[in-house]
Amino acid sequence: MTPVAAAVPARRRRHVLPGFGLSTGFTVAYLSAVVLIPLSTLALRASTLSWAQAWAVAASPRALASYRLSFGASLAGAAVNVVFGVLVAWVLARYRFPGRSLVDAVVDLPFALPTAVSGIALTAVYARNGWLGGILEPLGVKATFSPLGVAIALTFIGLPFVIRTVQPVLEDLDADVEEAAATLGAGRWATFRHVILPALLPAALTGFALSFARGLGEYGSVAFISGNMPLRTEIAPLLIMTRLEQYDYAGASAIACVLLAASFALLLAINRLQAWTRARTGEA
Repeated sequence: MTPVAAAVPARRRRHVLPGFGLSTGFTVAYLSAVVLIPLSTLALRASTLSWAQAWAVAASPRALASYRLSFGASLAGAAVNVVFGVLVAWVLARYRFPGRSLVDAVVDLPFALPTAVSGIALTAVYARNGWLGGILEPLGVKATFSPLGVAIALTFIGLPFVIRTVQPVLEDLDADVEEAAATLGAGRWATFRHVILPALLPAALTGFALSFARGLGEYGSVAFISGNMPLRTEIAPLLIMTRLEQYDYAGASAIACVLLAASFALLLAINRLQAWTRARTGEA
């Protein structure tokens, strides 16, 4: 059979999914309706303010204090989640023990629980008369109604993002490669650095970015444990809600645009870093 004759049936072969044009058009239309149009209306609402007015709202002392707390607590929570999330994912992927399925299900609780319920539970546990708060308070550690409480809440809601991103990578990572490295004389640290870490790093970065971005937009779980004190424990989403309650929709949109731009820039940077990491791994 000639190459031309062999190519004809391949071109005429029917696929389950529609062609590139139809599927791409549907994808763009769906994303526009669900994501792009709502976000564009947010920018349009903020554009009703002049540049000077928008700057005065977005760069006010109260807004800047909320940015510092939101970004700082989200960064701290995402960093903690990367360390302990990778550890939990490692245990779930590599070990079999009684109660493993229960632990695996508990990981998804922050996804399933309403954020307000999470906030009430965390406040009850870390309050002065709570189980953990009663231990921390005599040590001089104030967990509730403080920036530490905000970081605790953002760590709680962001942990599943790291675990569920890293766990499939660990499950697909062949243990024979680690055994081969050990056979060739590599120690545990060398095996982790040269064999496991390159495969794990893109997933860990993705989990970090998702946890960080989720923390920037979190509201319900923080509303109770933070105390909502302006210039001290007020995060940016709470400030947005305060302006919405005052019917200042343009001001709320201006602050929301700052968070939107920061989240998008972070996710874009992480995606580029992942692509660079994969390219370096492939070259190696």
